[in-house]
Amino acid sequence: MKIDLTDTTAGKVNKALVQGRRAIGTPAVGMVLTLVIVTDEENAYDALKAAEEASHEHPSRTLVVIKRVSRSPRDRTASRLDAEVRVGADAGSGETVLLRLHGEVADHADSVVLPLLLPDAPVVVWWPVNAPLDPAKDPLGALAQRRVTDTYSSEQPVRELSARADTYTPGDTDLSWTRITPWRSMLAAALDQVVCDVKAVEVEGEEFNPSCELLAMWLADRLDVPVRRSLSSGPGLTAVRMATSHGAIALDRADGSLATLSIDGQPDRAVALKRRETAELIAEELRRLDPDDTYASALRFGVDRLNASAAPETPAPEAPAPRAQASEDLAAQDGAAPEEPAKGEPATRPAAAPGAAAEAPTTEAAPQERPPLTKRAKAT
Repeated sequence: MKIDLTDTTAGKVNKALVQGRRAIGTPAVGMVLTLVIVTDEENAYDALKAAEEASHEHPSRTLVVIKRVSRSPRDRTASRLDAEVRVGADAGSGETVLLRLHGEVADHADSVVLPLLLPDAPVVVWWPVNAPLDPAKDPLGALAQRRVTDTYSSEQPVRELSARADTYTPGDTDLSWTRITPWRSMLAAALDQVVCDVKAVEVEGEEFNPSCELLAMWLADRLDVPVRRSLSSGPGLTAVRMATSHGAIALDRADGSLATLSIDGQPDRAVALKRRETAELIAEELRRLDPDDTYASALRFGVDRLNASAAPETPAPEAPAPRAQASEDLAAQDGAAPEEPAKGEPATRPAAAPGAAAEAPTTEAAPQERPPLTKRAKAT
């Protein structure tokens, strides 16, 4: 059942919800949370479809906040709220309200959403696109116990990961982190099968995929080993390879569906590791409403620190041989033994070979007895 309301208020929307439940014969409210989706008109359909599928596992009241763009200065100063109420089969296993905000009211979406929240029920806010850099300080984010973003939808995912680390507040999470849950489970299970020390790790995946960076940061944070990030054509994450004291361990998924787990000394095994839809991801996030400390620790590890830990160490240069020793070696090559100083006389530098004296410059900065650069290199 659908009820359209034009130029309405939050109070009238609440009344329409009660009327809709009575009309379909379900006056009792059996919803466990309120899911607030903040999106635009372009992405509203996909987000709402995912939320409806997730509602079969988590019956909820879904409030879709769509901020409409005003074209003229008059429209920008005017305020209007249009709503569409869906109950019954049109709303999955809960209730759905589409709120289209026009004009100045779009800057005060929290005043529209607050009267529509379920009493004594947790609130989750989800930004499928265009999430604020600090979700906890957003007016709508301040109403929620959990704030879900999706870094994959941003133009610069890696830079946004750094911003998320700077503004992290307990309760924040990201669907890019949710996407790697099967990978983390499979890698942890693989390491439980052998007793070994991990020495280095390589994470391979698409270039602009924040899930690859998050998985690499999680491994570097938990294992305290260098993790190298390599690129592939995708789709998504394609492989994780670990060098251990037991041998190589690899989890390779080339087609985005079926992966191969290889452990040195054991036969290869095929494991299901398909790429999940958004409905499965948001349903997983709604299962837990407490802060995700593991995500916070991996996020705060930092992309810059990850790249620095994987950089090869520069070998220390060898110390050059002393100048006197170089002169002695040069004299030995020319067939002349170095002179020993007489008793009571200070030790003097042995004279350079005739060929060397001819090649050396005659300035004070470089005396003649100093061996040329090429021969000094041979001596050292």
